[in-house]
Amino acid sequence: MADTTPDVETDKCNDLLESLRRGRPAAGQDPVKRSQIIDGARRVFIDKGFEAASMNDITREAGVSKGTIYVYFANKEELFEALIEEERGTIFKNMYDILDRADDLRQTLVKFGTVLSMKITSARVIQAQRTVIGASDRIPDMGARFYERGPKRGHDKFMKFLNAAIERGLLKIDDVDLAAYQFTELCLAGLFRQCIFAYRTKAPSQEEIDNIVRSGVDMFLKSYGTEQLAEEESHQMIALEAKA
Repeated sequence: MADTTPDVETDKCNDLLESLRRGRPAAGQDPVKRSQIIDGARRVFIDKGFEAASMNDITREAGVSKGTIYVYFANKEELFEALIEEERGTIFKNMYDILDRADDLRQTLVKFGTVLSMKITSARVIQAQRTVIGASDRIPDMGARFYERGPKRGHDKFMKFLNAAIERGLLKIDDVDLAAYQFTELCLAGLFRQCIFAYRTKAPSQEEIDNIVRSGVDMFLKSYGTEQLAEEESHQMIALEAKA
């Protein structure tokens, strides 16, 4: 007797094609519904934290059925990671484009450091990082993925920028990996820990960030800047004075 067991993968493909023909998304493919679920999850995670939040809470807040939420996300961890990815994409979008316009090294570092400091100390990012830290104690793999997909990617992009400046003869750095971390710490000097531990109840002012970042860039370039950089900056200063 012939085997009549349906091919599951073929059925899924057929369902998807049929849904597309009818002009509606297949199960788990509707971006509006997915966004609705993530928005509900965001409110629940902010209110209760990762540990206390439940899929039932998210279902109620998002206004969807339990069956619907599991079509999109297998569990709370997967939903939380999707939320973090969306937040990261929204908050840090195009931030590293600043490093592509590197005609003036000092000004590029100041602009990048200012944007970096403002974003990392914003209430939205601080809240997200607190939630990730709390969840990472129970699910360390999730914390590792968060670091790999976010801070580590940004770190690697900044290292690439520093290596380009080294090739141009503007910087002399033996350990670029360490220098990239040092730059971040200089631009956040005293700010991040005060924010993450709620010592500060408000984000730093623009004036305070400007002061910290410019001081940090000065220290960074005093340590790693070359004579060629000093000469270029001297010529720039003379040119500006001549125009004044």
